[in-house]
Amino acid sequence: MLTLFHSPLSTASRFIRLILGEYGVATQLIEEYEWARRHEFLALNPAGHVPVFLDEHEVPLSGPFVICEYLDETHGSLRQENKLFPENPLDRAEVRRLNDWFLNKFENEATRHIVRERIHKREMPLSIGGGAPNSQILRNARANIPPHMNYLNWLCASRDSLVGSTLSYADLAAAAAVSVLDFLGEIDWEQSPAAKDWYMRIKSRPSFRSLLTDRVRGIVASTHYADLDF
Repeated sequence: MLTLFHSPLSTASRFIRLILGEYGVATQLIEEYEWARRHEFLALNPAGHVPVFLDEHEVPLSGPFVICEYLDETHGSLRQENKLFPENPLDRAEVRRLNDWFLNKFENEATRHIVRERIHKREMPLSIGGGAPNSQILRNARANIPPHMNYLNWLCASRDSLVGSTLSYADLAAAAAVSVLDFLGEIDWEQSPAAKDWYMRIKSRPSFRSLLTDRVRGIVASTHYADLDF
């Protein structure tokens, strides 16, 4: 059976889960703690990062860009219309740019620091950096959220979808990034009305349902996280 090693509040993992949901691909989910550095997991991906996808022959594919490309070639290319990767070369380039923006830039400037301080450090042993959150790191990461949300809001206000007129991988990458911070109640949606409307549309898609039921031990999701109209 197809298998995805993931973490519930990993932007990259959520991105792949959304793609799998859009393509209707049944996949076994296995939660992985990157900080644990399990030998069995490192054998699949020596870099030690999720997501890792096992195909039907249990060949491991590592990282969101690699897995996305594989799924597009094995499932997306079979679509006759509403493809998640546009046909136009310039639109494809824009999808790649925005994927990098939300899966790398946004992640490295804000999301991963907040998730580590608020979530992972509660589970990690003190010997590898666990313990109380670092308030300065949280302040710095939170200060980086508004500029990214302003940019997303501008994109949503000026385009039907983030690239072109239909849903693309860029929408899924952005939604994955935003959903992690939304789960943790870190986004002031009143400051980003266009992004809020766009996000509600994405949340209403069947592919998003499994993300809305995610639970993290010891953490209660924001009160509006599972609401489709908030």
